[in-house]
Amino acid sequence: MSPERKTLLNIIILGLGFMVMFTAFGTCGNIEQTVIKSFNSTEFHGSGYTSMAIIYAVFSASNLIAPSVIAVIGPQLSLFFSGILYSAYIAVFIHPYTWSFYTLSVLLGIAAAVLWTAQGNLLTINSKDSTIGRNSGIFWALMQFSLFFGNLYIYLAWHGKSHITDKDRQTVFITLTVISLVGNFLFFLIQRPDPEPAPSDTSESLLPPDNSDSVSVVASQTLGSQAWDAFKKSIELAMTKEMLLLSTAFAYSGLELTFYSGVYGTCLGAMTQFGENAKGLIGLSGILIGVGEIIGGGVFGILDKCNRFGRNPVVLLGLITHFVAFFLIFLNIANDAPVASEEGTHMQAFIQPSVLVALICSFLLGLGDSCYNTQLISIVGFLFREDSAPAFAVFKFVQSITAAIAFFYCNYLMLNWQLLIMVVVGFLGTVSFFVVEWTVIRRRQDSDYDSI
Repeated sequence: MSPERKTLLNIIILGLGFMVMFTAFGTCGNIEQTVIKSFNSTEFHGSGYTSMAIIYAVFSASNLIAPSVIAVIGPQLSLFFSGILYSAYIAVFIHPYTWSFYTLSVLLGIAAAVLWTAQGNLLTINSKDSTIGRNSGIFWALMQFSLFFGNLYIYLAWHGKSHITDKDRQTVFITLTVISLVGNFLFFLIQRPDPEPAPSDTSESLLPPDNSDSVSVVASQTLGSQAWDAFKKSIELAMTKEMLLLSTAFAYSGLELTFYSGVYGTCLGAMTQFGENAKGLIGLSGILIGVGEIIGGGVFGILDKCNRFGRNPVVLLGLITHFVAFFLIFLNIANDAPVASEEGTHMQAFIQPSVLVALICSFLLGLGDSCYNTQLISIVGFLFREDSAPAFAVFKFVQSITAAIAFFYCNYLMLNWQLLIMVVVGFLGTVSFFVVEWTVIRRRQDSDYDSI
């Protein structure tokens, strides 16, 4: 097999592994608050929102140690062992206890940092400058299919159910645990890429292509020094004008991630006005979010090379799409739906609740998210090409912190306040993004002028 085919196959396997694993974990995150509400036990007093807040808070802090973990055991084993903790978290719901639920939340936060750092490393060492864009697109598209398959299973399993029994819960989470484990073992099919003489930027890769070289790297540089250097570089980048401006946009991406991945499904499941199919709507909503993500990412991934107007129009489209969805959700969903009990909410919405409107909003949430995030990734990669690893670490840090804060206040705030927070931060983040993008355009024009 030629080196090019081998690396392409590695990217496909990486994407398939994440697709299968996040088919299980993404579905788990989407339904866990609804499941917890239906779990009647004096031994369990956990909250899905609190768990997610813990996960994202620990995820942020653990970005500092992830490179050292990968330096010791390699990216492939890092993916596998991190994936085992993802599977363990899902398995907790088969028979949950408060102590095991929150303990696995902490461990999962650490695992998430290692998993995503290892993913970036494997993507880098299996790509060239000419193929990194294509490979990133292949990985992203494959992973987004996880939203479709997992939520389709939930829709079929829970369709017509107004209450989730212990047997329903156990059947679903045993299945999801097995699916997650299958994804973990797919990572062992990734082959070591053939070494190439082309120069590589050490800031672009967390590990050299050959594992034998990593031994000498670890021997010559202590793990503490590696972590400290990465930390210092991240702090330096975080203090730049561009990164400070973009941090507001990063924060918005964390808030809306929290909303579409956990809160909105819980709201749909709490709407008694939707009848006995309310629980099944959680899965159908997740499917349509995934469709929006795949369509938006695919379209703007293709148009990115021929877009003469920069990233601003796509970001603006994403924000408008989200604002339309937020307004319709405000009208269509009862205000206490995020914090309602297992019996659901009987509060009236501003309009007669409509399943069709609710599902249109699901699609718009996914479409807007893909528009916004693809452009964030693009501008960070463009501005900090020489220091992409610490730059994306700052991105993930801010995104994870705001997601953690959002999952925490979801336990207490009514829907209207949650939507208002996202509208304000989204507006400010988009304005900040525009300022940075205009700076990029001016630099490009100045560079073109100087070259004449």
